[in-house]
Amino acid sequence: MSTKFAKRWEEGELRGIKGALSPSEPLRNRVELAIKRIESQIQYIEDTLNRLSERDKYLFSKIVEAYSRHQMQRARVLANELAELRKMANFMMNAVLALERVVLRLRTVSQLGNVVSTLAPAMHVLQNVRAGLSDLLPNAGKELDQIGAALNDLIIEAGELTGVAPNFEAASDDAQMIIREAALVAEQRMKEKFPELPSIKSAESSEEGDLTK
Repeated sequence: MSTKFAKRWEEGELRGIKGALSPSEPLRNRVELAIKRIESQIQYIEDTLNRLSERDKYLFSKIVEAYSRHQMQRARVLANELAELRKMANFMMNAVLALERVVLRLRTVSQLGNVVSTLAPAMHVLQNVRAGLSDLLPNAGKELDQIGAALNDLIIEAGELTGVAPNFEAASDDAQMIIREAALVAEQRMKEKFPELPSIKSAESSEEGDLTK
């Protein structure tokens, strides 16, 4: 790191009377604050996921009960509700895993000072997650939008100090890789956390077979 950047990274900036009265936060502190804010949103999403999991268990038990009583119409209605719930749960699990990877990358910034090359893809991931979460969890979407704006300011400031311009094309590719990795892990965790539903068509076929005997 350049001397100028290292000083701003650790100490912030003091320029003139205004700077002395209201010095800017060190870049390190701003990155650490972004990490804490993202971790807070991860916890918020996980709490919502836990509530969805409880609702999932309830609906699943009611579907099994409907099957056992041959109430196929009721089973179908409940299964549709459960399918929608699991779509939300799948997206939220993707979001959590993607945000966890962003946090890991931001922690390397605090250790290595490679701000521009690390923050640019992290910001892209935040934008992707925010776009999907805005309808499901508006408060989380708004907070992630603000965190993304703060990271963008950091990228601009770090770029000016180091003379390193962000490669947004590479950052976008890197962000997509993070999102794909998160999606693969989320798919496996969904299978482990949410049991597979019995097939309604199979159950109906079985019931029709019993009636023809």
